[in-house]
Amino acid sequence: MAKDKYNSLPTFPTVDKYKSTGREDDTVVADMDSTLLTERSSFPYFALVAFENGGVLRLLFLLFASPFVGLLYHFISESAGIRVLIFATFAGTRVKNIKSVAKAVLPKFYSADLHPDTWRVFSSCGKRCVLTANPRIMVEPFLKEYLGVDLVIGTEIDSFKGIATGLVRSPGVLVGMNKAHALRHAFGDTSSAPDIGLGYRETDYPFMKLCKEAYVVSPKPKVKPVHPDKLPKRVIFHDGRLVQKPTLFWALLIILWIPFGFFLACLRITVGYLLPWSTVYYGLWALGVRIHVKGSPPPKAQETTGRPGVVFVCSHRTLLDALFVSVLLGRRIPTVSYSISPLSEMISPIKTVALSRERTHDAVLMRKLLEKGDLVMCPEGTTCREPFLLRFSALFAELTDEVVPVAISVRMGMFHGTTARGYKCLDAFYFFMNPSPVYEVTFLNKLSYELTRRGGKTSQEVANCVQRLIAATLSYECTSFTRKDKYLALAGNDGTVVKKY
Repeated sequence: MAKDKYNSLPTFPTVDKYKSTGREDDTVVADMDSTLLTERSSFPYFALVAFENGGVLRLLFLLFASPFVGLLYHFISESAGIRVLIFATFAGTRVKNIKSVAKAVLPKFYSADLHPDTWRVFSSCGKRCVLTANPRIMVEPFLKEYLGVDLVIGTEIDSFKGIATGLVRSPGVLVGMNKAHALRHAFGDTSSAPDIGLGYRETDYPFMKLCKEAYVVSPKPKVKPVHPDKLPKRVIFHDGRLVQKPTLFWALLIILWIPFGFFLACLRITVGYLLPWSTVYYGLWALGVRIHVKGSPPPKAQETTGRPGVVFVCSHRTLLDALFVSVLLGRRIPTVSYSISPLSEMISPIKTVALSRERTHDAVLMRKLLEKGDLVMCPEGTTCREPFLLRFSALFAELTDEVVPVAISVRMGMFHGTTARGYKCLDAFYFFMNPSPVYEVTFLNKLSYELTRRGGKTSQEVANCVQRLIAATLSYECTSFTRKDKYLALAGNDGTVVKKY
């Protein structure tokens, strides 16, 4: 028996002693940090919220506050440290923006940190509850949508007229005895107590004592998280600018890099204007942008008489897909886009034509472009960061049988060059702010006429065929998701861009 400020506390068995068979009717309650997640610190997740809602200045403020968090945690209380984290992250932020980040950004990072031992227990039970000191508003979307959690009990943040004050509502931060009181309030007397409790430290023992069984998740060095494939639901759509989880060190590195990175991005963007087009590839390479190419594209349309231009059908990774295809082809090829900001259109060194999403109008526009030469397009209509391809629009197959599939993949080490919620005009800048981004472009063989409408295929069959060819090349999965599905999941709208005149 162990003695501490929480009275006499038992020594619970470790989680590896748990037997997972026949637990379908049991209720499990688990703590979050270092129990459900492998990550012991909640700072990275607070840093994600801070950066996405307040940019680099809010992240800097949180970073300055972190030493005080550590001091309070070790010398005053865990509750005091978490209060400072909450204030530095949330004060003055719109509650709807916090919810947006929790839904669109955090699930990707939480899902990559799921503890394998805890998940074995958690997934075996029919009813699941999470009890955490983290703000409920941060963790609930991930837990309910991706892990099938029935009840989330967390710290409640205070707000005034839709703006977070940075303060905590009664009964305060859920640590120690507050967790036990919250669990008792949710489940009632001992007859309806949860069957299984999971924690990792003595401050979890008070709520674990209320459970019929309890197990400790022992800390393990370099524990390998659960693979995302094992989750009840995969994270396919996610947003946010940061590629990696912002630990203290990584957050500091981001803050120090951004001024230099922005200057570097501006320099890289001007390459398309300052250098002859045939040398842009080498200029980007000299500035740290790596471009790898596989396959051989066909000759340009004007060199082959008697046929319209070729449409290069690409998988869509960033706003710059068509630009890099043009760089590799050695000529400025126009492209079409369903949505592009005026700034992005202005700085683009290739012609970018905005589509209206009115099928008849767009078909006429694209046909005119093909009569003048080649065309680059991304029939997914929007980007996808994960190894999936969204459904291909069949419009390109109705206009021409000269189709070259192009498989594109991108590697970015610091910033994502796409956004659904943020300022799309900054997409190109964020991509080029990466220290050494990599574009991999594979030109596949031109689609044989037997696989086009000339060979008796429908336009949708052609589009599906091209989607499968590109997916096989990249080892991606084909999906039936569309642009509308993505924007409904991340931004709460259908992705339609309303032009203001």
